[in-house]
Amino acid sequence: MSVDMGSESMKIAIVKPGVPMEIVLNKESRRKTPVAVALKENERLFGDSALGMSIKTPKVAFRYFQDLLGKQIDNPQVALYQSRFPEHELVKDEKRQTVIFKLSQALQYSPEEMLGMVLNYSRGLAEEFAEQPIKDAVITVPAYFNQAERRAVLHAARMADLKVLQLISDNTAVALNYGVFRRKDINATAQNIMFYDMGAGSTVCTIVTYQTVKTKDSGTQPQLQIQGIGFDRTLGGLEMELRLRDYLAKLFNDQHPSKDVRKNPRAMAKLLKEANRLKTVLSANADHMAQDGIDQVILVGGATRVPKVQEVLLKAVGKEELGKNINADEAAAMGAVYQAAALSKAFKVKPFMVRDAAVFPIQVEFTREVEEDDKSKSLKHNKRILFQRMAPYPQRKVITFNRYTDDFEFYVNYGDLSFLSQDDLRIFGSLNLTTVRLKGVGESFKKHSDYESKGIKAHFNMDESGVLSLDRVESVFETLVEDKLEEESTLTKLGNTISSLFGGGGHAPEAGENLTDSVQEEEESLAEAAKEEQGLKQGQKSSAEDAGEEQGEEKQQSPPPDQAEAVHPKEESQKNEEGEKSEAQDPKEDRETVKEEELAKSSGAGTAAKTEEEKKIKAPKKQKLVHEITMELDVNDVPDLLEDELKNSMKKLQDLTVRDLEKQEREKSANSLESFIFETQDKLYQEEYLFVSTEEEREEISKKLSEASNWMEEEGYAAATKELKDKLAELKKLCRNLFFRVEERRKWPERLAALESLLNHSNIFLKGARMIPESDQIFTEVELGTLEKAINETMAWKNETLAEQNKLSPAEKPVLLSKDIELKIAGLDREVQYLLNKAKFAKPKPKKEKNATKTDSGKNATATSESENTIPPTEGKQEEKPEDISPAKEPPTNEKVVIDDEPGSDSGGRKVPTRSCFSTEVTAMTLL
Repeated sequence: MSVDMGSESMKIAIVKPGVPMEIVLNKESRRKTPVAVALKENERLFGDSALGMSIKTPKVAFRYFQDLLGKQIDNPQVALYQSRFPEHELVKDEKRQTVIFKLSQALQYSPEEMLGMVLNYSRGLAEEFAEQPIKDAVITVPAYFNQAERRAVLHAARMADLKVLQLISDNTAVALNYGVFRRKDINATAQNIMFYDMGAGSTVCTIVTYQTVKTKDSGTQPQLQIQGIGFDRTLGGLEMELRLRDYLAKLFNDQHPSKDVRKNPRAMAKLLKEANRLKTVLSANADHMAQDGIDQVILVGGATRVPKVQEVLLKAVGKEELGKNINADEAAAMGAVYQAAALSKAFKVKPFMVRDAAVFPIQVEFTREVEEDDKSKSLKHNKRILFQRMAPYPQRKVITFNRYTDDFEFYVNYGDLSFLSQDDLRIFGSLNLTTVRLKGVGESFKKHSDYESKGIKAHFNMDESGVLSLDRVESVFETLVEDKLEEESTLTKLGNTISSLFGGGGHAPEAGENLTDSVQEEEESLAEAAKEEQGLKQGQKSSAEDAGEEQGEEKQQSPPPDQAEAVHPKEESQKNEEGEKSEAQDPKEDRETVKEEELAKSSGAGTAAKTEEEKKIKAPKKQKLVHEITMELDVNDVPDLLEDELKNSMKKLQDLTVRDLEKQEREKSANSLESFIFETQDKLYQEEYLFVSTEEEREEISKKLSEASNWMEEEGYAAATKELKDKLAELKKLCRNLFFRVEERRKWPERLAALESLLNHSNIFLKGARMIPESDQIFTEVELGTLEKAINETMAWKNETLAEQNKLSPAEKPVLLSKDIELKIAGLDREVQYLLNKAKFAKPKPKKEKNATKTDSGKNATATSESENTIPPTEGKQEEKPEDISPAKEPPTNEKVVIDDEPGSDSGGRKVPTRSCFSTEVTAMTLL
């Protein structure tokens, strides 16, 4: 499933085997559902029901809580939310310094728990629509969500017991949906499309480049690259509604000076609903190809339907018309579910390369002690860019620290955010992400003192969801070893084997070549570091000597590094100038990969290199050794939920779900009881019920129904589910015999007609079988006798039971039961089917030919054999069906059978009656 989690409403889509991507309909059969939760003391409502509660009881209805995800209590966004929704009480989480909604002392929920409830509800809607369980999901998030906000969404999904395949930016999902359905229009020439997305809570503008690229695995495929993102967190349909609401409130207060409508939460909620109705006027669809650098401007989001928004946007972009050729509400959900299908192992979709971009730069900072020219010591603060602004992800990066020989710490922070306004910076929150303390660095140097240090490598990963993590930190060493003759021969053979597995010949994989190059570059950086220690001037290269940054291989969802270089050569060259180096290797397989690739390189040019040089002892070779470093992480922006806290939240949500299910079950039981009372009271006076009941029986049932109805009005509203079910079971038991008699009489006509028809056909079959000539007979006398006995016994049972039933009163328990009729039908039908199956698969008995002296007898015999597999045609009329044959008459003997070209003659040319030349198969077909 995919969930496009908008500020005001969500759209859900599914993909399942045999069903294409499809938008989920909610319980009201609508294609989008309000993101709203109403939490009462003993009840929880979602969607439109919760939205209704926002007017009746605003205090218990919660909306737009996504704005509080990953925010501490002192964040300006929290104050803005409080001013917009003053009916809610927000308190501080003392452990995490975040926000909690307080309904009462017992009812307190975090924004993550609120979102978890909505995600769990969305999963329920999807499962009901798909008619099967769903666990995997792709969830859309705004592109401007930072690390804390993205982690909060993942926490909420875990509370809902959802496995998140990916968090995808909503406009990236829209762009994917746009590209998937225009795959044929994408070629090697880059097309720039601007998606202008104004929703209820925010506005995001995204520029996307579409073009085809060559991939190693799938050939030439279309790709979308996110080029730029601009946003305003607070500009959206909600802000328009709030301003309209305040304007309407001012008009009301002007007309009624004695009252202040702003002090009445219910009245303000009604005004907000009216403002929502007034806000949007739908516009007609239009499509226009624009000029300049942007080929087309596409509108996304419900708020873009407001004519004033379109007017201002047209003026800003200098276009004549705006593109409205996608479904502004559903494009993100459909794009996200396409990505879900692509990520899932259960589906296979056409590849569409997605290169999303990180909106906020991330850097590594560290401080070390340096010695000045006068031999005094000072602290120097260094910064190294890990991910630049708009850097593509998913991507792995490796930072190498070359100057540390003992335990140290470094910091992962956001980079230069000067492109944000002061208000955005205040909303953004903490600029510091993580403090990393390394333990065991000094110990690794002591343990491997005879090795040459290649630095401390920190392996970072920004995954498909845009979430940054530090996978591991390693201390890397090298030493020189000498290979003897025997070792050389073994290594050569092994290298050739590996080389052939990776592409044959003696050519090592490109990854191996890149690894070798990266090692050489690291050695050069070490040499530069040595020069710096000798007194060279420290400039911009000081950061490179302190920490060499290496670009790791991206995951399969993004193109290989060589493609990235082809698309962005300037960006790559700039990175190399800043000290970044390619390292095409999977960090989980570093040691194995390095070993295999070096062996492959040592094989040279394959068999051509196997000369007398193999007998010589090779030059010393480098051996790599990796020592794992223990790391301690302190989260500096918004602390993550601890495992126990997550489990507690999951249990809290599960308890609410169980309570909801129990409430639904009680309501269902109460409704069933009420329905049974009313329906049965009405049935008592219907003709078919009057016919099979006595006055006394009806009075007793009516009295019990009235008592139950009174109980429902006086006590039933507070009764437990079990009590309601017991009351219903008691009433059903009272009415069971009456209902049984009515139901039996309803079934009798159909069942008796079926039995009568089977008896007639069975008699016809039996008579036809007995008329088969002895020479062609395939049924034994015992088999035919068994059928005859079954027919007679069934006929006798029917006549006797009907006679007995006719003696009884309609109000008495019947002796003619529909289940008994069905058993008799099944028993008789089983005997007939046995004989029919025997006839169908029986082989015809061989015929003895007389006067077969003619030379063409072989031909005639063949024709005769072939004719035995053919139903003999009738002369001038259709063949009679078995049920049309009168059992009292013999089949006519003057019908002719086609054996050769001349009808009505045998191989000797004589006329023959039909019965004398019946074959077994013809007889069986006729009987069937």
